[in-house]
Amino acid sequence: MTNLTIEAFKAMLNNALLRIKAREDEFSQLDAIIGDGDHGTAIVTAFTAVTKAAQNGTEFKSMLGDMGMGVMLEVSGSTSTLLGAFLLGMSDHAQGTELDAAGVKAMFAGGLANVQQQTQAKRGDKTMMDALIPAVEAMQASSSADIKEILQAGADAALKGAEETVQMKANFGRARNYGERSIGSADSGATSWSCMFAAFAEAL
Repeated sequence: MTNLTIEAFKAMLNNALLRIKAREDEFSQLDAIIGDGDHGTAIVTAFTAVTKAAQNGTEFKSMLGDMGMGVMLEVSGSTSTLLGAFLLGMSDHAQGTELDAAGVKAMFAGGLANVQQQTQAKRGDKTMMDALIPAVEAMQASSSADIKEILQAGADAALKGAEETVQMKANFGRARNYGERSIGSADSGATSWSCMFAAFAEAL
């Protein structure tokens, strides 16, 4: 695939919602180990708001802006704040009705940059950043002009990043109170974001 159309992007979002919904209980169970156990519900609610806001979109910039604002206004909590920031950052770096490979890379890089404005969490802190940062870095590093291949590189890196959180001690948010006890299970946010990236690649 050489260009990403609005319709293909909507298919990516719909597939992500489908895949996230299917694993809602798993994400909440992971969250219950070192959190309040509601991440599955939170990410499904947030992504439902995102796909709803995308339905009438006809070009990237305004659609992503509507998605980002929509999820932040409709859903409270850190999950929707960070997802909203990701989408608003993407909106700042995308325009038109189709994106080429460079455009897709720029869009995702813009999303990450805006999330990094909202959170101090870095790679290795056992958060969703452990999936998001490697995913976007792998997409930037991909030499392919095929958008599916670029997204697949991101998905593979996100999955690996999420798996690596099993051995990490949580350094961020409520989970850091668990100290050493936070080691041994994957981070729920990294796991759900890696699911999202995998679903994006799969949809293409």
